[in-house]
Amino acid sequence: MKRMGIVSYFTTVIVILSFIFPFTVLADGKIGYIDSQKILATYAPAIDAEKQVETESNKWGEELQKMENDFQAQREELEKQSLLLSEEKKLERQQELQTLALEAQKFQNDKWGEQGEYFKLREQLLKPIIDRINSVINRVGEEEDYDFIFDTVAGNLVFAKDQFDLTDRILEELEKEEAENTSANP
Repeated sequence: MKRMGIVSYFTTVIVILSFIFPFTVLADGKIGYIDSQKILATYAPAIDAEKQVETESNKWGEELQKMENDFQAQREELEKQSLLLSEEKKLERQQELQTLALEAQKFQNDKWGEQGEYFKLREQLLKPIIDRINSVINRVGEEEDYDFIFDTVAGNLVFAKDQFDLTDRILEELEKEEAENTSANP
C-alpha cells in the first residue's frame, strides 16, 4: 500500500512538472529518489547518535519513574494515615503531593516537551549527520546529472538543479501583483 502511495505521489509530481516545464526537459531529465528513513536507520553515525539520545532518554525515564513511585508511596501513606491526621496536617500533605505531581509534570515537559532536552539533544547530535547526508545527496545529484531527487518518506524534493527553481519567478509575480493592487487601491 505504501509503494502505491509513493508511485501515485511521483506520478502526480511528474504530471504537475510536465505542465510547468517543457516536455522535452522532462523527457531528457533524470529523476531519482532516496529513502531517508532507511539512510538514518542504516548509516552508522546516525545509529550511534540515536543510541546516545535513547540512552539519555532512558536515564530521564528512570528518574521520572522514581518521582512517580515517590508520589505514589506518599499518596498511599496519606490514605493510610488520613484518619489519624489533623485537617491542617492533611492539607499540608496534600499540598506536598500536589507539589510532587507538578515537579514530575515539569520534569517530563522539560525533557520530552515540545522544546525539551530530548529534541534539542537529538537535533544537536543529528544535525551534522543530516548535513553530511544532504551534502552527499547534492554531490551525487550534480556528479550524476540528476535534475530532481525526491525523498520517499516525506515526499519532499531534496535536490534540484538551479535552472528549475521557480522561487524568484514566483516572488517577482507576487511583487508585481502586490504593486498592481497597491496602485489600484491607493
